[in-house]
Amino acid sequence: MSNCQLDHNREDVIKKFESQKEFLPEEMVPLFQLYFSKEHTQKILNEMFHLLKKYDLSSIDEKARRDKQILLLLKNL
Repeated sequence: MSNCQLDHNREDVIKKFESQKEFLPEEMVPLFQLYFSKEHTQKILNEMFHLLKKYDLSSIDEKARRDKQILLLLKNL
């Protein structure tokens, strides 16, 4: 991921998730509901935003890499 100097708030992450939801593995979607029900640090919000950003345009290998990182964030919070 490139280093972004912007901080993304919870609403930014929700909007990005909504725009990418149809491209994510189905089993992830319910985990996002739990994710959004909790508070997260700015670092975690930024990381999730950038994992979701342009997910639909990513290669199969890149999606697999992002899926692992997204699942780590979703399951460990």
